[in-house]
Amino acid sequence: MRTIYILFSIIVVDLIFLLYGVNTLSISYKEALVFYNGDDFLHYLIKFSAIIFGQNDFALRFPFILFHLLSIPLMFEISKFYLLRDEDRLISVGTFVLLPGVVSSALLVNSASVVIFFTMLFVYLFLQKKVFLYSLILPLLIFVDNSFFILYLGLIFYGLYEKNRYLITLSSTLFLLSLYIYGLDSIQHGKPRGYFLDTFGAYSLIFSPLIFLYFFYTMYQILVKGEKSVVWFISFLSLIVSILLSFRQRIIIEDFAPFVVISIPLMVQVFSKSYRTRLPELRGFHRTFFIFIFSFLILNFFVTYFNQYFYRYLETPSKHFAYKYHIVKELSQKLKEKNIKNIKCDDKSLELRLKFYGVDKGNTFQLSLCDQNISNTQKVTLSYMNYPIICYSVSKVNK
Repeated sequence: MRTIYILFSIIVVDLIFLLYGVNTLSISYKEALVFYNGDDFLHYLIKFSAIIFGQNDFALRFPFILFHLLSIPLMFEISKFYLLRDEDRLISVGTFVLLPGVVSSALLVNSASVVIFFTMLFVYLFLQKKVFLYSLILPLLIFVDNSFFILYLGLIFYGLYEKNRYLITLSSTLFLLSLYIYGLDSIQHGKPRGYFLDTFGAYSLIFSPLIFLYFFYTMYQILVKGEKSVVWFISFLSLIVSILLSFRQRIIIEDFAPFVVISIPLMVQVFSKSYRTRLPELRGFHRTFFIFIFSFLILNFFVTYFNQYFYRYLETPSKHFAYKYHIVKELSQKLKEKNIKNIKCDDKSLELRLKFYGVDKGNTFQLSLCDQNISNTQKVTLSYMNYPIICYSVSKVNK
């Protein structure tokens, strides 16, 4: 019962931070394109959420928060198949919640949190031997996101490893069907280009550098002498395919990272075995490593949520890592305070973002960056934590 209370507390605390994060973000241009011009699963998902909750930031991000929160108990349940102790299972959950890439996927409009949830749901049903249920889910995933071809590929190799003819047939059929529907856009021809280091850098940001290195170590350890489970095959194939493709082209890391994230229980399993097979007096390095890793994850977690404080330390605010998710909501509020609900912008991406907050395109007022040489304009200065970030000028359009 104590474990359940701790798990529930993790979910509640995580939800509180996520709701705070929603309040600090504005819609980005990429997210606005998905909302207004998309034609995929994400578009219809956030449109449906907006119908229920209204057109606001909560509605925009609620589906991804929900999928993320549902993934937490799934992570705990999957960990039961790999970890004997409840404390180890909670470490898996805690690591999952704190990973920078997982935090981002829970807050931003992207397919990662959706892919993570459905992949873990499949894994849970597979480990529970619910053949009928996972056989129903797997075909539906084709229509959720194109990246599930990686899941099917991993299952093909796992089926070959286990000599499971049914799994080989099902996953091969779905893999080919996925390629038929989405094509081979991820595999380009032409002169190879070196994006290998970029891919490693992206994985390091998603995991944090040391955890990604330990993930690499875990995959190798299991490859050489460990028990190769379905989770290992999915994660390992995702890593290998992404690395191989990165020798030729820049990959979309969001297509591969969700299948790598599910390997957390394997990493905790390898670490706990290494820790507990040593005498207590020889566990110092492992304890230090564990404390350092979790301290870094917690620090990263707080930096992600309270990133607005860093603007005052940057000479160029636009170089802030979250700048493209800021400013617009506050700008729309200031424009509405001036009774301006229609405006023309020099920046067309800004125009689309403002539309989400009820400031449509118009021809009466012009919005531009502040220029000291222009007179008869109303200035709008946007600040975070009482520190000025950017200044806009609003002027009437001469007709």
